[in-house]
Amino acid sequence: MYPEYLVAPMRQELVDAGFEELKTVEEVDTAIPSEGTVFVVVNSVCGCAAANARPAARYAVENGKKPSKLVTVFAGMEKDAVDKAREYMLPYPPSSPAMALFKDGTLVHMIERHMIEGRPAQMIADNLIAAFDEYC
Repeated sequence: MYPEYLVAPMRQELVDAGFEELKTVEEVDTAIPSEGTVFVVVNSVCGCAAANARPAARYAVENGKKPSKLVTVFAGMEKDAVDKAREYMLPYPPSSPAMALFKDGTLVHMIERHMIEGRPAQMIADNLIAAFDEYC
């Protein structure tokens, strides 16, 4: 676990972009399998989250088509909620940061850490926008 004062600005970056934080298993179980499209960001303290993942997520949700729900869990903080979100992302292995798009509770698009590291935020956002255009 990280000190809350350390992660608060990292959480707020996504909250300010319209994401709802999921901090309990119950919140995850209510949000992800719901009807419509749900975009989940597994947030983290790592540098690629700050430089690439969070900016990409923010750019992508400014697109004309976007998911019905925008939610986030924070790796290294609410362990049970993160573990539950990752169960929905199977067969992909745990990864942070990571981004997943669900449609009617089914995983339809996944971006793992190795697809985030070393790539510009705009490239990642373009990938997400293409998925939003297809599924939202």
